[in-house]
Amino acid sequence: MSNSPLGGNNVPQVRNISTPLPGPQSEKLAKRRAQVVSAGVSSLMPVFASHGGGGVLVDVDGNSFIDLASGIAVTSVGNSAPKVVEKIKTAVEAFTHTCFMITPYESYVEVCEHLARLTPGDHAKKSALFNSGAEALENAVKIARYYTKKDAIVVVEHGYHGRTNLTMAMTAKNMPYKKGFGPFAGEIYRVPTSYPFHDGLSGEAAATRAISRIEKEVGADQIAAIVIEPIQGEGGFIVPAPGFYKQLAEFAKANSIVFIADEVQTGFGRTGKMFASEHEGVVPDLITMAKGIGGGLPVAAVTGRAEIMDSVHPGGLGGTYGGNPIALAGALGAFETMEDENLVERARQIEKIMIPRLENLQKQYPLIGDVRGRGAMIAIEIVDPATGEPAAAKTTAISKFAHQEGVLVLTAGTYSNVLRFLPPLVIGDELLNEALDVVEKAVAANA
Repeated sequence: MSNSPLGGNNVPQVRNISTPLPGPQSEKLAKRRAQVVSAGVSSLMPVFASHGGGGVLVDVDGNSFIDLASGIAVTSVGNSAPKVVEKIKTAVEAFTHTCFMITPYESYVEVCEHLARLTPGDHAKKSALFNSGAEALENAVKIARYYTKKDAIVVVEHGYHGRTNLTMAMTAKNMPYKKGFGPFAGEIYRVPTSYPFHDGLSGEAAATRAISRIEKEVGADQIAAIVIEPIQGEGGFIVPAPGFYKQLAEFAKANSIVFIADEVQTGFGRTGKMFASEHEGVVPDLITMAKGIGGGLPVAAVTGRAEIMDSVHPGGLGGTYGGNPIALAGALGAFETMEDENLVERARQIEKIMIPRLENLQKQYPLIGDVRGRGAMIAIEIVDPATGEPAAAKTTAISKFAHQEGVLVLTAGTYSNVLRFLPPLVIGDELLNEALDVVEKAVAANA
């Protein structure tokens, strides 16, 4: 595959840094920002975006970056993908808002039809649409509690579920997500997860440990839902040992607990399956989605078993902007792009390029403690070679080096020592390999 992106929008697929970073126009905008934007809203990069497409993001000074972030797994079909843009233009010319709770419209129904078709399982499914991943998680918990008439929610270590009050309680990491923002919502219980690089446990052993904690500290008959990411995102792209995820799902089913898969980051083709739960053969009761499904616009959903989704009284779910028609047009364009361009298969091709190169790099540099991930959701964990302890400062240095060389990468992990890669699924092979060349250079410079 060449540097031409699948379904590209004519943005040149090149890396080119022509000014110091930040450039003069970004510096001017940074001064304006400092006057009016809350300091609590931070940015990873000091540059301001101008436009993007395929695997490239261009700043206001004309610098072109290879995008291995996808806006945190949002622009999976590429920035301003042609089919997304086309459908948005048509929609915005028709009407911008009515509120589905007042006057419904076809695109809401059409998106829900796609979700019923694409999500795991052949049972009857229904959906409710929202604006963000955190909002979807909030509503999934509401639905589970309403359906079961129970209160307790079980989550796992290293999990991330959002920044609202309830989802902060469900999220594991304190800084920067939770510090100083309490008190948090109650009846949230955290148990150990499967983290093969750190615990060395089999999936069965890790699940047995978690279930034992659940039974002893919470009580299975008190639990409305178990909420878990099939692959943990902000926690460090942690792929659980085989069997862990499935055993928790089976425990939930045996005890009339709603099993909620948080697929906000893992969903919509990101891991080489349409949904990451499919890798383990798990059919969740409810799935939460956002990020990639909107083609860059704010769309989120809860999709699940019809009897659970229909248990809530009329008017109990909704929101003024939930399922906005313009955002849903973006989602329909993203669905079409994903299937027409066979981007689920493309995610698997990306894995085949990235994993061998990163594993080869690991052999050269022992500060790479682990290489892991699925599809186009790949990470390396950076450690002190002498002690094996997390090396957060090294991770930051590697990411900053890559940024200065024109490659956007993200960090993650409870210990802030994971470098994560989320390329758009439309990125070309040559551009992806060029980005990995820079990552190798960044690791070597900081080894």
